[in-house]
This record gives sequence, structure tokens and C-alpha cells, in this order.
Amino acid sequence: MAASIDLAKTDITRMRVDAIVNAANEALQLGSGVAGAIRQHGGPTIQEECDQIGTCAVGQAVVTKAGKLSAKWVIHAVGPVWKGGTFGEEMLLASAVLQALRRGEDIGATSVAIPAISTGVFGFPLELAAEISVAAARSFAPSAEYVQKIVFCVLDDDAHAAFQKALGSRA
Repeated sequence: MAASIDLAKTDITRMRVDAIVNAANEALQLGSGVAGAIRQHGGPTIQEECDQIGTCAVGQAVVTKAGKLSAKWVIHAVGPVWKGGTFGEEMLLASAVLQALRRGEDIGATSVAIPAISTGVFGFPLELAAEISVAAARSFAPSAEYVQKIVFCVLDDDAHAAFQKALGSRA
């Protein structure tokens, strides 16, 4: 059975899912944005686990426990920094989303919440990121074994509109 794909406008750290995805950096340092919220609400153990892992390449993802969050796991997916679109950013973002979902499969998560990866300080254009992220989730959904629900989780109206548009299209 294919995984469903939904959209929520809420704080990802408050989602009641098995795993939330962190829009991570290569050093796995929980700084600002989604990562900062995860650090604030999840406590120091998440960063401690990230420090033990060390680094994660762009387009890849790793898993830690979720500390004090209601989720069981945090999947740290490293999206690309936008450099104008000529450095493989689109492929790397699609890979980050796919790898996050594959890590969800690896840990047996039935529900995964994903933020708008790379659209904050990494500068990826929001509408393009939404299209790529939704397309990646749609390519993954039919083969999902454990993951039954994928929720794109955004905070603001612009991101919500961009993901709503992407979900409405069949691209």
C-alpha cells in the first residue's frame, strides 16, 4: 500500500509522528530554524548523538533518537545550499528527501514529518523546493513498506501555499 502524502501548517517539533526530519547541515550542528527548534524542544541528547555521528554528506540522512520530543526519532537530512541552480542542487535536494524517507523505512517508522528542506538559511527557492520535495515523496510512496504517512510540515503562509500548489500538481 502506497504511503499517503499530506501537508500541515504547524511546528514540526509538536507533530505526533514516529519521526521528524531535521533540515540539517553537514556538521550536524543544531543551529537555527528547524534544527534550533529541535534542539530547544528535544534537549541536549540529540546534539550529543549528532556529535557522535560526526558529519553527513549533502543529499544524505542519518538518524538519532528524539530526546524529549513526542516523535521517537529525528532524521537529519542534509539539503544543499542554493548556488544558483547550476551545482546539482535540485538532484541533491531530491536525494535528501528520498534518503530521509529511506532512513524512515530503516527504523520502521510509519509516519514521517518533513520540513521545507534547504529553504531557510540555505536559500533554496521555495516553490522549486516544494515541487522537488513533493516529487521525491511521490516517487518513494508506492514502494514504502513501513512508512504509511508522509507529512510536509511548514510554519508560514508562503511555504504552505508553495507545498499546497506542488501537492495539487501531478508533476
